[in-house]
Formats: sequence, C-alpha cells, structure tokens
Amino acid sequence: MQLTQGVHRAALIHPARTALACQDREYTWAQFRDRVARLAGAFRAHGIGSGDRIAMLAHNSDRYVEYYFATLWAGGVILPLNSRWSPAEIEACIRDAEPRLVIADEQHAELAQAVCRATGVATLLSTADWEGYVHGSAPVPDALRSGEDLAALFYTGGTTGRAKGVMLCHRNFFTNSMMHIANLGLGDEDAVHLHVSPMFHVAGGARLFSVTMAGATHAVLPNFEPEAFLAAIERHRVTVTVVVPTVLNRLVNHEHLDRYDISSLKLLSYGASPMPETLLRRAMDRLPGVSFLQSYGMTELSPVATMLMPRYHTFEGPDAGFTRSAGQPVFNADVAIKDANGHELPPGVVGEVCVRGPMVMQGYWRAPELSAQVLRNGYMHTGDAGYLDERGFLFLVDRVKDMIITGGENVYSVEVENVLYQHPAVHECAVIGIPSDAWGEAVHGIVTVKAGVDVTGDDLIAFVRERIAHFKAPKSVEIRKHELPKSGAGKILKSELKAPFWRAEKRGIH
Repeated sequence: MQLTQGVHRAALIHPARTALACQDREYTWAQFRDRVARLAGAFRAHGIGSGDRIAMLAHNSDRYVEYYFATLWAGGVILPLNSRWSPAEIEACIRDAEPRLVIADEQHAELAQAVCRATGVATLLSTADWEGYVHGSAPVPDALRSGEDLAALFYTGGTTGRAKGVMLCHRNFFTNSMMHIANLGLGDEDAVHLHVSPMFHVAGGARLFSVTMAGATHAVLPNFEPEAFLAAIERHRVTVTVVVPTVLNRLVNHEHLDRYDISSLKLLSYGASPMPETLLRRAMDRLPGVSFLQSYGMTELSPVATMLMPRYHTFEGPDAGFTRSAGQPVFNADVAIKDANGHELPPGVVGEVCVRGPMVMQGYWRAPELSAQVLRNGYMHTGDAGYLDERGFLFLVDRVKDMIITGGENVYSVEVENVLYQHPAVHECAVIGIPSDAWGEAVHGIVTVKAGVDVTGDDLIAFVRERIAHFKAPKSVEIRKHELPKSGAGKILKSELKAPFWRAEKRGIH
C-alpha cells in the first residue's frame, strides 16, 4: 500500500502515455517519473527526511501534482495549505504542523514569505524556480514509505475553531483509490480526469492518487471558470471529473454550454454538500450523455464512505427514489447509525452516521483528546445526522450541529433548502437557526436570486409553507445580492452566516 507505486507502474507499462497536462505543458509517464525523482532529490538536498512535512501554498497546477508525489518519494508528508485562509489561519497551521519546507506559487509568494518569517520556517521554495529544481537535481531512489506511514496532513474545521490536522496514511489513500478506480472508469485506456477541485482539499487531493494508480491522465485547471472548464474538456478529451453542487449550478446555467464539444465526458461525480433535486434534474437534462455519481464522506474518511451509483440517478422505474440519498457503503466501509449512547439504530431511525474501515484516519495531529472524541469503538463518528433504509441507502438529514430545534420540533435545514431550491427564482440558499425568544430558535433562510428575477422573502416563505409542514418553513428570509460565503471545498459556510445572529448569545454559534 505505497502511494508512489502507481508512478512506477504507469512509467513501466505505458511510458509514452500522457501523464499530466496543464496549460501548455505536458509530460509522459516516463517523464513524470523522472521529474518526481529529481524533485525528491531537491527536497532531500533541503534537509527533508522521513516523516518531515512539506507545505504547499498555491493554486492548482501541474506543479502541485508533482509536489504531491515528490514529497512522498522523498519520504516526506504532504501538507497542503488552504489558500483561502487568512494569514493568521495559515500561520497557526504552520506553527502546529512544523513543516521543514514551504513551497509557494507566485501569487502567494509575498504571503508565504511573511508567514515563514513569523513562524521561523527557514526554507521557502518558489514554483517560479520549479524547472531549476527539476533539472538541477539528480534523481534519488523512492523512499518507499507505505502502509501505516503518515502520507498527508489535511487541516479541517478552521471555520468553527482551531483547525485540526487530519492524519491520513498510505493505507487510507490506497484503499480509497482502489475503490475509485473500480467505480469511476479510471482504468479505461482513454481515461482523462480533469482536476478543478482545490488540491489543498482532500476531495481534490485524493483523486491525484486514484488517477495515478490507474495510470490515467491528469488534466489540471487552476480554478473553476465555466468557459475554461468546458474548453479543457474539449481540448483534453476529458472522460471524468468531480465538482461540488455550487460549481455544477454555474455550469448548467452557463449560456454558452452548447458551444463546446464535451462528448468525451462519460462521468461527472459530485459531493461535498447535498445536491438539490431541481439542480440534478437540470444537470441531467443539459448533459444527456453524461452519467452522474455522488460521493459522501469527509476528510477524516480519506474521503469517501458511500456512493450513489449512476444506475440510481433516475426518476423512473425500479431504481428511482434514491437521488435524495447518499448511496450505499463503498466496498470497504461499514456504515452504522448510532444514538447518543453509541447504540446502533434500526432502519429508518435518524441518528449519527458512523463509519468503520481502512479509510478512517489515524487521528488528529497532536490532539489525542479530540481524536478520542470521534474515534470510538472502532468507528469514526462523523457528526452528520441521517438514517439507513432497508437496502442500506444512506439518507442524510443534516449536520448534527446544524439541526434546528424550534418550538421543541427538530428541523433539518437540508429539507428546507431542497424546497427553496425548487423555486425558479432561487440561485443559492442556506437555512440556519437564529435566536428567538418565542421559539428558542427560528428557521431563517438566506438566498441569492437569479439575475432579472424579482421575488420577496414573503413569496419564498409562502412557497415553502405550501410544500412542507409550517413549523419547518422559514420564519424569515433574507435576500442577498452577493454570493454566499464558501469554504475551499465549495461548501456554503453556515458558521459564517450564523455568526452575526449568535454573537451576543451566551450559547454561542450553534
């Protein structure tokens, strides 16, 4: 279970196949292996030894892909830094993880310099000098770290407190990759994966291992822009990609979608947050030749626990009725629903989603107490609320912490959001609980609307009340002109939306 093994294999069995394409740069698998070995030599020349962390602060690029594998080849540990964090958050992460090297691209060079000065990191490398590192270093042997050896630290949870370093080992990513190869068609001879999800996030990073182990082709975009995304599919003949619902929403509503030849695209996988059924129907209508696959998981699960396969993305026939689920457990995952006392609950009863298997993290970096809170009796306690049906399909209802208790009734924000998304005026929405003297918490909606459409908060409240129980409907709806705040993974940041409402409350942010 060695993550660099895929590089060796691909270079051996199809050395001339394109391994990596980004902008105007392309490398074969033979070239990629040589470049990774030379970069690893440069890292070792800067003092990297077994288990040392190398941090990366950059936008997606071919350099980022090479950084992943050269770090492991050198014997190090990958430490991707969220480029959307504030300087203080990045500094806190550096102090906690103590990397020996920091690498930054040109856009983040000034910030990286300031952080390194503040934290005492002695060595800062720049991607502007990347080719010098490659061609100025001799290739070194693969360190061959594997199994339980630490492969990466992904920091998560910084929006609600101190960010936690999730420790993921070679075994974690290896088992995740084997599952992805089987389910995503990465083993096909023409397989090309377009990477647009941020590589500082595990959803984007883990796919690098899956594609490499399959010996497929990596195509890389720095970030998502609809036209660049569509042009990349056309240019590289992309067969599979992964997006979050907010990205898919922009894509299927793009006015020039039909101008591009995206006939090569076979599979579009999505995850990170619930997919409104209205959006899924529109995506399936506008992309009729594309199969859809949903993944559910989290950083601590490296990252996938369940999948809703393409056959269940239908609204008719015997396989219909599952598009609101997160699918069934993947091959190596045990999924259970448990109550607050750790007792397993029967089908149909809502509780906490718990996962057991080789994908579960080793723990949180230097935080044994936090690790013990979530790793109990062999299971990762996810903090997500949901239930399993009789066939093992997982239906998520909310984050446990995001459940709204209003007048003694439990309201799951996802259910309300799904109804709001059915309104033709709604572009994005989030439902949160806000303080209420009468109800304890009141259901509050925050929405952005599509251009050129007029709608009021009262209109949206009435729309929801016609479709679900009145106690679940928002008591108030706020319409915003600007895009809702999002994490690096594209999730709407409900903690940021809640903060102004709960700041004066003793209970704090729910």
